[in-house]
Amino acid sequence: DEGPRAGTTLEVLAGLRPVVPGGSVVTAGNSSTLNDGASAIIVASEAAIARLGLTPRARIIDGASAGCEPEIMGIGPVPATQKVLARSGLSVGDLGAVELNEAFATQSLASMRRLGLDPDTVNNDGGAISLGHPLGSSGSRLAITLLGRMEREDAKIGLATMCIGVGQGTAMLLERV
Repeated sequence: DEGPRAGTTLEVLAGLRPVVPGGSVVTAGNSSTLNDGASAIIVASEAAIARLGLTPRARIIDGASAGCEPEIMGIGPVPATQKVLARSGLSVGDLGAVELNEAFATQSLASMRRLGLDPDTVNNDGGAISLGHPLGSSGSRLAITLLGRMEREDAKIGLATMCIGVGQGTAMLLERV
């Protein structure tokens, strides 16, 4: 309920000043907002699924964390994604849906370009810039959004990835079951 903001237009966004003077392109309009939020997700073993009579919607193929220099902290999803794809034997072309947490538009665009992601597969329902960034809940929000998209778009494999302060990144591959 905190975003998208009513009255936001290209003209309004173009008029915003950079947060850091001296050549920065980061503004309040191309950065994620910090929001309240909560989400819940069940991660269970096959034994627990059978014992509790649950119906799984997806399985986690693999997950990875990686880091980069703190000065370029937003690029953390790149090495994390490369690591998880290499370990799983998959490639960017296998990804039917991608949720890339947007701390800043420049960070998202740089990560997409470095990974060679198809823009038509990334954040189709909006990302953290439009929807908000619920601290402490972003990972599960990304996974839930990704799974919903995979089901609607009939995607078999999906990627959820995000940057974390001081140069970290994390990535998780899901497979619909």
